[in-house]
Amino acid sequence: MKFKLPFNKKQSAPIKEAPKENLVRVAHETDHFIQSIKNATNNPADLIIKTLPPNIALIYIDKLVDDQSLNNDIIANLQNNLYETPESLKVALSISEVNISSLLKETIDTMVNGSVVIHVDGYPQAIVANIASRESRALSAPENESQVIGTQVGFNESLSTNISLIRRYIVNPDLCNEKLKIGSRTNTSVSLLYMHGIANDQMVNTLRQRITDLTIDELLDSAVLAEMIDDNSLSVFPQMLLTERPDRFCDAILDGKVGVIVDGSSMAIVCPQSFTEFFQSQEDQNLRWQIATFVRLLRLTAFFLSVYLTPFYVAALTFHYEVIPQAFLVPLSESRALVPFPPIFEALLLEFIIELLREAGARLPTKIGQTIGIVGGIVIGTAAVQAGITSNILLIIIALSALASFTSPSYMMGNVIRLIRFPIIILAGFWGFYGIMLAFCFILIHLLRQSSLGAPYLSPFYPPRLKEMRDSIIRMPIPLTAKRPALTRPEDNNKFEPEPVKPEKS
Repeated sequence: MKFKLPFNKKQSAPIKEAPKENLVRVAHETDHFIQSIKNATNNPADLIIKTLPPNIALIYIDKLVDDQSLNNDIIANLQNNLYETPESLKVALSISEVNISSLLKETIDTMVNGSVVIHVDGYPQAIVANIASRESRALSAPENESQVIGTQVGFNESLSTNISLIRRYIVNPDLCNEKLKIGSRTNTSVSLLYMHGIANDQMVNTLRQRITDLTIDELLDSAVLAEMIDDNSLSVFPQMLLTERPDRFCDAILDGKVGVIVDGSSMAIVCPQSFTEFFQSQEDQNLRWQIATFVRLLRLTAFFLSVYLTPFYVAALTFHYEVIPQAFLVPLSESRALVPFPPIFEALLLEFIIELLREAGARLPTKIGQTIGIVGGIVIGTAAVQAGITSNILLIIIALSALASFTSPSYMMGNVIRLIRFPIIILAGFWGFYGIMLAFCFILIHLLRQSSLGAPYLSPFYPPRLKEMRDSIIRMPIPLTAKRPALTRPEDNNKFEPEPVKPEKS
């Protein structure tokens, strides 16, 4: 994929002249017009050309148009009546979206998007009737963000279907939908969605400018777009949320965030996003606040266990035996008596095997992948302990760390947890607890410097906002969450009346 970075804001934007091919007009003669379309599209095998008496030609691409609309609404009308001009033909067609175009490129662009091109011999104009029919899979439950309580429907690859799902949740004319085109070769449709009167205009303009300034050949998935418009594309931490749940998307939009949906992708982009929000699930809103708080604390605890438990083991056995309880030293020494490798090599070997099993299970078919993950883990783990390659205690720690990495509701953040464990283990093997602290400080400084659409990544902890800290880790009762998060800098801060008026006693 080729792309160019946007020009420097300090420099003036170069004045671009319209390419000459964009100004080519539609030919008068039908034969001439058909030949020009064949030349522009390289005469594909699925290009259908039909001629109707006395002087009308229909041109479209097979399987991109609705056959029923083509036969009933277009061909039937043209065969039963005679029309002399494109204007009278446009009025006669019983289709909602019919336009007249005088430019050849504009006509071809609409044709490859599912329109039928109608040309009347002798007129330098073409009628384009949009009767597009796009194949898409049926709506199903989200696969990566499953939940027990709540809606069981997720986005699919159709942009129009995803927009209709969102409008079922937000029945409000203030929901803004801006359609953009990205990719000089793919012409991918992208929708920018936000709530007028809630979303911050500066954030909306910033995201719109980042998308429109992209000069790329292709765009096939929303994850690619999210990486290209991130505040820091070199960071391993995601700054924008990818979600396949329309309820979570709509909840973020109503909080003042901005969303992006890419045609052909089942994942929607939500920004700005803070670090702690990657550990929050939409199901937290459907559970009682006590249970949801417990689950959130469990996820954050699992994050630290997954990242630091194995490095702590390596550092303790390599440099800091004094931190190990005396009652635990005997079984630990017996467990490592037959292991010929140092703790750092032992830990990296097991982590590598776990990642191999996880990747193999994800890439294989579902039934085979589950079998490989379970049987492979048991067989390899048991054989490794019996062969003296690793200790059973480290095997338990590695399995616990791998299990804890799956608790993150965001798949992107789960991948980050998998990756950053390896450098921390290496630092712990070379410098012990000092290496772990060095890694912790480096990660903390890196997170403090990050931003998401200009908003601080560690909000509400940096800069500190005491009132919002309680609702980031603790899921507060809904009556106490009347304010929208300050991360989005919303135009309207209140979701509802903070203090309901109590009825007077009679």
